[in-house]
Amino acid sequence: MEIIYVTVIGAALALILRYVLPKRETYGVALLPALGAAVTAGAWVSLTWLGLKPDAPWIWLISLVAPVVVALLTALLIPGRRAQSDAALFEKLATTTA
Repeated sequence: MEIIYVTVIGAALALILRYVLPKRETYGVALLPALGAAVTAGAWVSLTWLGLKPDAPWIWLISLVAPVVVALLTALLIPGRRAQSDAALFEKLATTTA
């Protein structure tokens, strides 16, 4: 039952990051929350498989820090790559003759 709570919290933390960080128009509204939920659930399942109990503070800490780190890295890396990709596509379309 705790996996539901921690997954919703992880998705909410990633959603907060979406609105705190700049250049959010370069990726979709659901990307960071979905990624946060997936990372949180994966971390929780992995840690319970390793033997941590749901009432241990470490499982909560790791499961809630992991999605923040992944969402932060994703939100910081996407805008630069998106700009490069858009520029390359524009150049390709501009040089193509119809």
